Amino acid sequence: MDDVTPAESHNCAMHTRDVFVTGTDTGIGKTFVSVALLRALRMAGLRAVGMKPVASGCELTPRGLRNDDALALQAASDPRPDYALVNPLAFAAPISPHLAAAAEGRRITLEPIHAAYALLGAHADARVVEGIGGWLAPLSDRLVAGDLAHALRLPVILVVGLRLGCLNHALLSARAIRADGCELLGWIGNQI
Repeated sequence: MDDVTPAESHNCAMHTRDVFVTGTDTGIGKTFVSVALLRALRMAGLRAVGMKPVASGCELTPRGLRNDDALALQAASDPRPDYALVNPLAFAAPISPHLAAAAEGRRITLEPIHAAYALLGAHADARVVEGIGGWLAPLSDRLVAGDLAHALRLPVILVVGLRLGCLNHALLSARAIRADGCELLGWIGNQI
């Protein structure tokens, strides 16, 4: 299932407790909301794990590339998964993922994301998958961030940064989510 576009795959169908968190932009609180969802699921007695399938701007550590958002999701997860499952595609350059991947001579495909998602689900009751950037942030010449939700068949929660222009951004994002065949569960406003 390499490079799937919404028209080529199945409609998004709600997994019982799994969700995809996207936003109207980058830096508007997707990680904050994703961590809060994980904590709420855990307080309800569920084994909940987070995932950030693609991250750019990762820091090189002795253990490899690490992303602060993915580390926060890993820390909020129970059981705590291996970092490689939380963030299977990590890139160093703090630029759009498709450009960061190209700079490293790599390509973003869905296969490692599907594999990590399946492994995370083997020991969890719920998975919270955080996107990168907004719904249409490019991942490759054929993939955008929203294609992750579509490929994993997840319903979507939209995080809206409450600032001037947010109504337009929210309505455009909601329209794109629905046009791509995904279920929009709702939105969360975040003061940034």
